[in-house]
Amino acid sequence: MNDDLIEWYGSGEKSAIGAPMRVNQRKAMSRDAEKILAAQRAVEFVRDGQLVGLGTGSTAAHAIRILGKRVEAGLSIQGVPTSNATEQLAREVGIELVSLNQVDEIDITIDGADEVDPQFNMIKGGGGALTREKLVAVASKKRVIAVDQSKLVDRLGARFPIPVEVLPFGFRVVARALDSLGCHPKIREINGTPFVTDNMNWIVDCASGPVDDPLLLEQEIKQISGVVECGLFARLADVLVIACRDDVTVLERGASRNSVAVWNQLSGARGGKSV
Repeated sequence: MNDDLIEWYGSGEKSAIGAPMRVNQRKAMSRDAEKILAAQRAVEFVRDGQLVGLGTGSTAAHAIRILGKRVEAGLSIQGVPTSNATEQLAREVGIELVSLNQVDEIDITIDGADEVDPQFNMIKGGGGALTREKLVAVASKKRVIAVDQSKLVDRLGARFPIPVEVLPFGFRVVARALDSLGCHPKIREINGTPFVTDNMNWIVDCASGPVDDPLLLEQEIKQISGVVECGLFARLADVLVIACRDDVTVLERGASRNSVAVWNQLSGARGGKSV
């Protein structure tokens, strides 16, 4: 791959002014209300005395604040944070924390996702915490994923790039290997410099297009030397809590034959296709 193909990827580069910005703001406010609704329902799965994995991202942050209010009201839990930002927020709202190295198993994890497909596969890592999020998810007995309906997709990768955490040393070697898999890499940046994860690594966002086999692609990416972790989370969601307007739908993996029909209904509400 030509090094010129390695682009710098940064959020917030595009801005709108005037009426388009006002429309975007209204959409953002509506979406945030859905995130809060999903977080409220997801937190209901948490029981007294549990060890709780605390995800990273806007929806997870809502869940942590809600958990903090429940702790203030008497709920007894311990949390395992998936990022420095989550750790700081959890401490601010009064949640007792332990590290993943201090525990053998986590009872339940509450997290969000950037994309979710009908098979409960996910893309995560928009906040840059994918490695710790995946470790906590793997260690959890139950993974509850709270999303707004905009995160539903027929196939992963259609709209959101796949984040890959990489070692800064020799990242161009990794980028060329990713490109050979059809994952076109862009280095995530902030203010003109590479975004640095809590693990002191970089993030490569890969435009893959629709992914036919998320598990296979996840395995292929993780076999590349220099890759720390991949933002494809195949088979790592047990419960989906989906907020759509004023309603919340809860789907459990393999629990209902009607899941596809419900998914199509929710997907149709955001203008997606049936599966």
